[in-house]
Amino acid sequence: MAAVAGVLLAPGPVGAVPGPGGEKSVGELLTDLQTLYRQAEEASETYNATAEQLKERRKESEALAQKLATARGSLHSSKIAAGRLAREQYQGRSEISPYVRLLLARDPQHALDQGRVILRAAKKQEATVDRLVGDEKKADGLATKARAGLDRQLQLAAKQKKERDAVQKRLKDVEELLASLTSAQLAQLSRLEDAGTADAQRSFMASGALSSAGRSPSKAGEAALAYAVRQIGKPYVWGAEGPKAFDCSGLTSQAWAHAGQRIPRTSQEQWATLPRVPLSELRPGDLVLYFPKATHVAMYLGDGMVVQAPRPGARVKVSPIAANPLLGAVRPDPSAGAVSGYRAPRLPAGAEDGGDAGYGAAGAPQQ
Repeated sequence: MAAVAGVLLAPGPVGAVPGPGGEKSVGELLTDLQTLYRQAEEASETYNATAEQLKERRKESEALAQKLATARGSLHSSKIAAGRLAREQYQGRSEISPYVRLLLARDPQHALDQGRVILRAAKKQEATVDRLVGDEKKADGLATKARAGLDRQLQLAAKQKKERDAVQKRLKDVEELLASLTSAQLAQLSRLEDAGTADAQRSFMASGALSSAGRSPSKAGEAALAYAVRQIGKPYVWGAEGPKAFDCSGLTSQAWAHAGQRIPRTSQEQWATLPRVPLSELRPGDLVLYFPKATHVAMYLGDGMVVQAPRPGARVKVSPIAANPLLGAVRPDPSAGAVSGYRAPRLPAGAEDGGDAGYGAAGAPQQ
């Protein structure tokens, strides 16, 4: 691909790239680039999901380790008590043997009283044995769970490494393709992508899918959006959750976390678990998902615009909502009412800059 792209594009928006394998139009080259970006982000979100699973497994293993330590301490105490009981019986000093002899006494009342003592001693002995057996079973069970938890951790760690390598390979492919292009080629690709995004946005807004009436966010949605806006200009880095860099779902999950509400880390889980909301009812702070596999997410700003961490090589910015092929929207706090007197956050200069206009609805890679 780099060899094909490594020459100047012919003038005009439909110029072709000559090469040893034939020619590629600017549109085809853009689609190649978009596909690489999408593959990189999909691999990144898969990596993020495994990383979250690994965090949970580690927490579970730590909790099991604490329980196992407590169980082993209790087992040790039970073994000491059982050993003491065994020694007393062996040495003839247990409470039971003397009282058995006292049963032969001629005084029935005395024998009856001693019978109660014998019964208490027998129950104590039985409880000691039961506790020992129970502690052994509990410790063995927790040890088995701890070993299984460690095995799952190791499996997830290996899976995470494999997925990390996949992300790095995809990003390397993107870097190689971009490095092979001249500034003239990059400018032509940018013009074509901008044109596609503008067309997609015009069509979407004209469709009436969005309500013309502006809506106010919830209190938490307002706080989440304010946080996202403050991150504008920070770089996209795969797997990043701030504060210096973000990927797409890292931005949205951290924004809502700073608003006091924890939501899933990845875009796929955000789409799968958070309540859906029609695009016609979008309010600022809602999350907008893209592509059939929900591999990209942005936060709705209002007026048909979103705040997003777009893709590798770009920065957090404001983009048209239709810059990517829409899947749907979710709302982390559907039961919360809207604030009154809402004023949209003030955007910093260059909020819509950042070297990215989205992946382009026209010619978006198929999932």
